Amino acid sequence: MFLTGFADEAGADFSTQIKATAELGWKFIETRAIGTKNLASLSEAEFDDVCCQLEKSGIAISCYGSAVASWNKHPRKEEDFVKSRDELLAAIPRMHKLGVKLIRGMSFLTPEDEEPDSPELEKIIFAKVNELVKICEDNGIVYGHENCMNYGGLSYLHTLKLLDHVKSPAFKLIFDTGNPVFNYRRIGQGPYPLQSAWEFYRNVREFITYVHIKDGTALPRTDGKRPSCKYCWAGDGSGDVRAIVIDLRETGYDGGFSMEPHVAAVFHEAQPRSASLDAVKYSSYVEYGRRFEKLLRDCGWEF
Repeated sequence: MFLTGFADEAGADFSTQIKATAELGWKFIETRAIGTKNLASLSEAEFDDVCCQLEKSGIAISCYGSAVASWNKHPRKEEDFVKSRDELLAAIPRMHKLGVKLIRGMSFLTPEDEEPDSPELEKIIFAKVNELVKICEDNGIVYGHENCMNYGGLSYLHTLKLLDHVKSPAFKLIFDTGNPVFNYRRIGQGPYPLQSAWEFYRNVREFITYVHIKDGTALPRTDGKRPSCKYCWAGDGSGDVRAIVIDLRETGYDGGFSMEPHVAAVFHEAQPRSASLDAVKYSSYVEYGRRFEKLLRDCGWEF
Protein backbone atom coordinates (compact mmCIF):
# COMPACT_ATOMS: atom_id res chain seq x y z
CA MET A 1 0.00 0.00 0.00
CA PHE A 2 1.19 3.54 -0.69
CA LEU A 3 -0.12 7.08 -0.34
CA THR A 4 -0.29 9.62 -3.14
CA GLY A 5 -2.55 12.42 -4.30
CA PHE A 6 -3.58 15.02 -6.83
CA ALA A 7 -0.89 17.42 -5.69
CA ASP A 8 -2.11 20.14 -8.04
CA GLU A 9 -4.64 20.81 -5.28
CA ALA A 10 -1.70 21.91 -3.15
CA GLY A 11 -0.44 24.28 -5.83
CA ALA A 12 -0.28 24.89 -9.55
CA ASP A 13 3.51 24.91 -9.80
CA PHE A 14 5.16 21.50 -9.93
CA SER A 15 7.77 22.61 -7.41
CA THR A 16 4.95 23.31 -4.93
CA GLN A 17 3.45 19.88 -5.62
CA ILE A 18 6.83 18.28 -4.92
CA LYS A 19 7.19 20.31 -1.72
CA ALA A 20 3.79 19.27 -0.36
CA THR A 21 4.43 15.62 -1.17
CA ALA A 22 7.83 15.73 0.52
CA GLU A 23 6.36 17.46 3.58
CA LEU A 24 3.96 14.55 3.96
CA GLY A 25 6.85 12.12 3.57
CA TRP A 26 5.20 10.48 0.55
CA LYS A 27 6.99 9.16 -2.49
CA PHE A 28 4.29 9.57 -5.15
CA ILE A 29 2.19 12.18 -6.94
CA GLU A 30 -0.85 11.53 -9.11
CA THR A 31 -0.20 14.12 -11.76
CA ARG A 32 -3.05 16.07 -13.33
CA ALA A 33 -2.37 19.78 -13.87
CA ILE A 34 1.15 21.16 -14.08
CA GLY A 35 0.65 24.88 -14.26
CA THR A 36 -1.97 25.28 -16.98
CA LYS A 37 -0.92 22.10 -18.81
CA ASN A 38 -0.70 18.37 -18.18
CA LEU A 39 1.77 15.56 -18.77
CA ALA A 40 0.72 15.22 -22.42
CA SER A 41 0.71 18.92 -23.33
CA LEU A 42 3.96 20.10 -21.70
CA SER A 43 6.65 21.33 -24.04
CA GLU A 44 9.79 19.21 -24.23
CA ALA A 45 11.66 21.71 -22.07
CA GLU A 46 8.87 21.75 -19.48
CA PHE A 47 8.75 17.95 -19.43
CA ASP A 48 12.52 17.79 -18.96
CA ASP A 49 12.16 20.14 -15.99
CA VAL A 50 9.51 17.86 -14.45
CA CYS A 51 11.83 14.87 -14.92
CA CYS A 52 14.69 16.73 -13.24
CA GLN A 53 12.54 17.77 -10.28
CA LEU A 54 11.31 14.22 -9.77
CA GLU A 55 14.80 12.77 -9.94
CA LYS A 56 16.20 15.35 -7.53
CA SER A 57 13.39 14.87 -5.01
CA GLY A 58 13.19 11.08 -5.16
CA ILE A 59 9.45 11.35 -5.82
CA ALA A 60 7.72 9.44 -8.62
CA ILE A 61 4.38 9.63 -10.42
CA SER A 62 1.91 6.89 -9.48
CA CYS A 63 -0.75 7.65 -12.09
CA TYR A 64 -1.48 10.14 -14.85
CA GLY A 65 -4.86 11.67 -14.01
CA SER A 66 -5.75 12.40 -17.61
CA ALA A 67 -8.82 13.90 -19.27
CA VAL A 68 -9.14 10.92 -21.64
CA ALA A 69 -12.84 10.19 -22.29
CA SER A 70 -13.63 12.44 -19.34
CA TRP A 71 -16.94 13.83 -18.08
CA ASN A 72 -16.67 16.87 -20.40
CA LYS A 73 -16.28 14.82 -23.59
CA HIS A 74 -19.39 13.74 -25.49
CA PRO A 75 -19.54 10.14 -26.69
CA ARG A 76 -21.12 11.19 -29.99
CA LYS A 77 -18.61 13.93 -30.86
CA GLU A 78 -15.75 12.61 -32.95
CA GLU A 79 -13.61 15.64 -32.10
CA ASP A 80 -13.87 14.75 -28.41
CA PHE A 81 -12.74 11.21 -29.12
CA VAL A 82 -9.83 12.49 -31.22
CA LYS A 83 -8.77 14.77 -28.34
CA SER A 84 -8.81 11.78 -26.00
CA ARG A 85 -6.84 9.58 -28.38
CA ASP A 86 -4.30 12.32 -29.09
CA GLU A 87 -3.79 12.99 -25.39
CA LEU A 88 -3.26 9.30 -24.74
CA LEU A 89 -0.77 8.91 -27.60
CA ALA A 90 1.16 11.99 -26.48
CA ALA A 91 1.26 10.84 -22.85
CA ILE A 92 2.43 7.26 -23.35
CA PRO A 93 6.09 7.98 -24.31
CA ARG A 94 6.38 10.30 -21.32
CA MET A 95 4.76 7.73 -19.04
CA HIS A 96 7.29 5.19 -20.29
CA LYS A 97 10.18 7.53 -19.54
CA LEU A 98 8.87 8.14 -16.01
CA GLY A 99 7.94 4.51 -15.39
CA VAL A 100 4.23 5.29 -14.98
CA LYS A 101 2.03 2.27 -15.68
CA LEU A 102 -1.44 3.64 -14.82
CA ILE A 103 -3.55 6.28 -16.53
CA ARG A 104 -6.87 7.52 -15.16
CA GLY A 105 -9.52 7.53 -17.90
CA MET A 106 -13.29 7.61 -18.05
CA SER A 107 -16.21 6.60 -20.28
CA PHE A 108 -17.47 9.95 -21.59
CA LEU A 109 -20.14 12.28 -20.24
CA THR A 110 -23.75 11.25 -19.72
CA PRO A 111 -25.93 13.24 -22.16
CA GLU A 112 -28.84 15.11 -20.60
CA ASP A 113 -30.91 15.23 -23.81
CA GLU A 114 -31.18 11.45 -24.30
CA GLU A 115 -31.08 8.23 -22.36
CA PRO A 116 -27.39 7.94 -21.39
CA ASP A 117 -27.50 4.13 -21.48
CA SER A 118 -29.59 3.38 -24.53
CA PRO A 119 -28.32 0.31 -26.44
CA GLU A 120 -27.41 2.48 -29.43
CA LEU A 121 -25.38 4.92 -27.33
CA GLU A 122 -23.80 2.12 -25.32
CA LYS A 123 -22.49 0.58 -28.54
CA ILE A 124 -20.71 3.85 -29.36
CA ILE A 125 -19.24 4.18 -25.86
CA PHE A 126 -18.03 0.59 -25.71
CA ALA A 127 -16.37 0.86 -29.12
CA LYS A 128 -14.54 4.07 -28.26
CA VAL A 129 -13.40 2.92 -24.83
CA ASN A 130 -12.22 -0.35 -26.38
CA GLU A 131 -10.07 1.56 -28.87
CA LEU A 132 -8.50 3.64 -26.12
CA VAL A 133 -7.86 0.60 -23.96
CA LYS A 134 -6.32 -1.27 -26.90
CA ILE A 135 -3.79 1.55 -27.29
CA CYS A 136 -2.92 1.16 -23.61
CA GLU A 137 -2.68 -2.62 -23.87
CA ASP A 138 -0.37 -2.39 -26.88
CA ASN A 139 1.90 -0.04 -24.93
CA GLY A 140 2.02 -1.77 -21.56
CA ILE A 141 -0.22 0.78 -19.83
CA VAL A 142 -3.26 0.11 -17.62
CA TYR A 143 -6.40 2.15 -18.32
CA GLY A 144 -7.93 2.80 -14.90
CA HIS A 145 -11.59 3.75 -15.25
CA GLU A 146 -12.89 6.17 -12.61
CA ASN A 147 -16.54 6.12 -11.51
CA CYS A 148 -17.31 9.77 -12.11
CA MET A 149 -19.90 11.76 -14.07
CA ASN A 150 -19.65 9.30 -16.95
CA TYR A 151 -21.31 6.18 -18.33
CA GLY A 152 -19.58 3.83 -15.89
CA GLY A 153 -20.50 6.16 -13.04
CA LEU A 154 -24.24 5.82 -13.62
CA SER A 155 -24.28 2.84 -11.24
CA TYR A 156 -22.27 -0.21 -10.30
CA LEU A 157 -24.28 -2.15 -12.89
CA HIS A 158 -23.08 0.20 -15.62
CA THR A 159 -19.48 -0.25 -14.51
CA LEU A 160 -19.93 -4.04 -14.58
CA LYS A 161 -21.51 -3.80 -18.03
CA LEU A 162 -18.54 -1.74 -19.21
CA LEU A 163 -16.20 -4.43 -17.89
CA ASP A 164 -18.22 -7.05 -19.77
CA HIS A 165 -17.77 -5.17 -23.05
CA VAL A 166 -14.15 -4.05 -22.64
CA LYS A 167 -12.30 -7.34 -22.29
CA SER A 168 -8.68 -6.47 -21.73
CA PRO A 169 -6.06 -7.11 -19.04
CA ALA A 170 -5.25 -3.41 -19.44
CA PHE A 171 -8.72 -2.33 -18.26
CA LYS A 172 -9.10 -1.94 -14.48
CA LEU A 173 -11.07 0.23 -12.07
CA ILE A 174 -10.11 3.29 -10.10
CA PHE A 175 -12.72 3.61 -7.38
CA ASP A 176 -13.51 7.10 -6.09
CA THR A 177 -15.18 7.10 -2.67
CA GLY A 178 -16.63 10.59 -3.08
CA ASN A 179 -18.23 10.45 -6.51
CA PRO A 180 -21.24 8.27 -5.54
CA VAL A 181 -22.21 10.93 -2.99
CA PHE A 182 -23.58 13.30 -5.64
CA ASN A 183 -24.47 10.94 -8.50
CA TYR A 184 -27.83 9.29 -9.00
CA ARG A 185 -28.20 5.50 -8.92
CA ARG A 186 -29.48 4.91 -12.44
CA ILE A 187 -30.95 1.47 -11.88
CA GLY A 188 -34.58 0.72 -12.74
CA GLN A 189 -37.08 3.53 -13.17
CA GLY A 190 -36.83 7.08 -11.86
CA PRO A 191 -36.98 9.09 -9.76
CA TYR A 192 -33.52 7.85 -8.86
CA PRO A 193 -31.98 7.95 -5.38
CA LEU A 194 -28.40 8.97 -4.80
CA GLN A 195 -25.81 6.24 -4.95
CA SER A 196 -24.32 4.49 -1.94
CA ALA A 197 -20.53 4.48 -2.07
CA TRP A 198 -20.51 1.26 -0.06
CA GLU A 199 -22.92 -0.52 -2.40
CA PHE A 200 -20.99 0.62 -5.47
CA TYR A 201 -17.67 -0.40 -3.95
CA ARG A 202 -18.80 -3.86 -2.78
CA ASN A 203 -20.11 -4.74 -6.24
CA VAL A 204 -16.93 -3.77 -8.12
CA ARG A 205 -14.30 -4.49 -5.45
CA GLU A 206 -12.62 -7.39 -7.24
CA PHE A 207 -11.75 -5.16 -10.23
CA ILE A 208 -10.31 -2.22 -8.26
CA THR A 209 -6.63 -1.47 -8.81
CA TYR A 210 -6.40 2.01 -7.24
CA VAL A 211 -8.52 4.17 -4.92
CA HIS A 212 -9.27 7.89 -4.94
CA ILE A 213 -10.04 9.30 -1.51
CA LYS A 214 -12.65 12.04 -1.56
CA ASP A 215 -15.65 12.69 0.70
CA GLY A 216 -18.58 15.03 1.04
CA THR A 217 -22.33 15.46 1.37
CA ALA A 218 -24.82 16.10 -1.43
CA LEU A 219 -26.53 19.47 -1.76
CA PRO A 220 -29.89 18.74 -3.44
CA ARG A 221 -31.25 20.95 -6.21
CA THR A 222 -34.86 21.86 -6.87
CA ASP A 223 -34.55 21.49 -10.66
CA GLY A 224 -33.97 17.73 -10.50
CA LYS A 225 -30.44 17.94 -11.88
CA ARG A 226 -27.44 16.25 -10.31
CA PRO A 227 -26.79 17.75 -6.88
CA SER A 228 -23.63 19.61 -6.08
CA CYS A 229 -21.36 18.43 -3.29
CA LYS A 230 -20.02 19.99 -0.11
CA TYR A 231 -16.58 18.41 0.25
CA CYS A 232 -15.06 17.60 3.62
CA TRP A 233 -12.25 15.70 5.33
CA ALA A 234 -12.12 12.02 4.48
CA GLY A 235 -14.43 10.09 6.80
CA ASP A 236 -16.62 13.05 7.71
CA GLY A 237 -19.08 12.77 4.80
CA SER A 238 -21.33 10.27 3.04
CA GLY A 239 -18.60 8.45 1.11
CA ASP A 240 -18.36 5.47 3.50
CA VAL A 241 -14.60 6.02 3.59
CA ARG A 242 -13.95 4.25 6.87
CA ALA A 243 -15.98 1.17 5.96
CA ILE A 244 -14.29 0.94 2.56
CA VAL A 245 -10.79 1.41 3.99
CA ILE A 246 -11.40 -1.29 6.61
CA ASP A 247 -12.78 -3.69 4.00
CA LEU A 248 -9.82 -3.07 1.70
CA ARG A 249 -7.43 -3.91 4.53
CA GLU A 250 -9.36 -7.08 5.39
CA THR A 251 -9.42 -8.23 1.76
CA GLY A 252 -5.71 -7.70 1.16
CA TYR A 253 -5.68 -4.51 -0.93
CA ASP A 254 -2.10 -3.44 -1.67
CA GLY A 255 -2.56 -0.55 -4.11
CA GLY A 256 -2.50 3.21 -3.82
CA PHE A 257 -4.73 5.60 -1.89
CA SER A 258 -4.76 8.86 -3.83
CA MET A 259 -6.03 12.02 -2.13
CA GLU A 260 -8.40 14.25 -4.12
CA PRO A 261 -9.50 16.60 -1.33
CA HIS A 262 -11.46 19.35 -3.11
CA VAL A 263 -11.73 21.05 0.31
CA ALA A 264 -9.92 24.20 -0.78
CA ALA A 265 -10.15 23.86 -4.55
CA VAL A 266 -12.27 21.95 -7.02
CA PHE A 267 -10.03 21.24 -10.01
CA HIS A 268 -12.66 21.84 -12.70
CA GLU A 269 -14.00 25.07 -11.18
CA ALA A 270 -12.07 28.19 -12.13
CA GLN A 271 -10.65 30.14 -9.20
CA PRO A 272 -8.60 33.33 -9.36
CA ARG A 273 -5.14 32.86 -7.88
CA SER A 274 -4.10 34.85 -4.85
CA ALA A 275 -1.40 34.49 -2.23
CA SER A 276 -3.97 33.78 0.49
CA LEU A 277 -5.77 31.12 -1.55
CA ASP A 278 -2.48 29.50 -2.51
CA ALA A 279 -1.55 29.24 1.16
CA VAL A 280 -4.93 27.73 2.07
CA LYS A 281 -4.71 25.19 -0.77
CA TYR A 282 -1.25 24.09 0.30
CA SER A 283 -2.01 23.79 4.00
CA SER A 284 -5.35 22.04 3.46
CA TYR A 285 -3.80 19.47 1.13
CA VAL A 286 -1.11 18.62 3.68
CA GLU A 287 -3.67 18.50 6.50
CA TYR A 288 -5.93 16.27 4.41
CA GLY A 289 -3.07 13.84 3.92
CA ARG A 290 -2.20 13.79 7.62
CA ARG A 291 -5.82 13.32 8.64
CA PHE A 292 -6.13 10.41 6.22
CA GLU A 293 -3.01 8.81 7.62
CA LYS A 294 -4.63 8.95 11.07
CA LEU A 295 -7.84 7.47 9.66
CA LEU A 296 -5.85 4.60 8.16
CA ARG A 297 -4.15 3.88 11.48
CA ASP A 298 -7.48 4.06 13.31
CA CYS A 299 -8.79 1.48 10.79
CA GLY A 300 -5.96 -0.93 11.52
CA TRP A 301 -3.52 -0.15 8.72
CA GLU A 302 0.19 -0.24 9.47
CA PHE A 303 2.62 1.73 7.30
